[in-house]
Amino acid sequence: MVERRSAQTLAVLGALADSPAQWWHGYDIAKRTGLKSGTLYPILIRLAERGLLESSWEEEQPAGRPRRHLYRLTPDGLARAQAALAERAPSPHLRAAAAGRAGRRRVAEEGA
Repeated sequence: MVERRSAQTLAVLGALADSPAQWWHGYDIAKRTGLKSGTLYPILIRLAERGLLESSWEEEQPAGRPRRHLYRLTPDGLARAQAALAERAPSPHLRAAAAGRAGRRRVAEEGA
C-alpha cells in the first residue's frame, strides 16, 4: 500500500525522481518545486529519517559560501516516489509519464 503524501512532499519526490542518481542541494530543489525553505527542509528531514533520502555534505567548501547539504533518493525512496506519483498523478498523462520513467529505468537496469 502506498502512503498518502502531501502535494508538497510529492513535488519534492517528483523533482528528485526525475534524476535519481544526481545529488541535489536544497536551493535547487526549492527552485524546481517552488517551495519555501520553511516547508522544504522539514520535508527533506522527514524523508531522510524514513530512509527515503540519503544526504551528504559537499566534498569541498566553495570560496565565499559554506558547504551545502546534498540529497538524493535511496533505491527504496525512488520506488516509493514512483508509486506515490503514479497513484496521485492528477491526469492520465502524468500517470503515464511516471510509469514511462519507471519502465525506462527497469529497461536500463536490465540492460546494464
